[in-house]
Amino acid sequence: MGWRRLRMRMWWQNLRRRLSLAREIYEGVYIAPYRAAIHREYLEQRDLFFLVGFSDLLGVPNPVTFYTLELYPELIEQFHEWHLRMGMPHSPDGGFRCC
Repeated sequence: MGWRRLRMRMWWQNLRRRLSLAREIYEGVYIAPYRAAIHREYLEQRDLFFLVGFSDLLGVPNPVTFYTLELYPELIEQFHEWHLRMGMPHSPDGGFRCC
């Protein structure tokens, strides 16, 4: 009876390995060519969100700021990367420290 369990375990491991290889081939054929475009679009959407969320720091009045206040603690770590990517060497507001 023990050899049947061993054989089934080997069969499942072989099946998992084959499915993993099939997934890698699928990702390589269908997803890889578009990965850069998807990432660029993600960055654009994220930049727009940061612009809307932190526009009051740039001097643009924005009614959305009230609704995004609770998101600030989660976003503050990413804010530094964003303002550097936007070409601002320091935080746009002197009292708002991220650097």
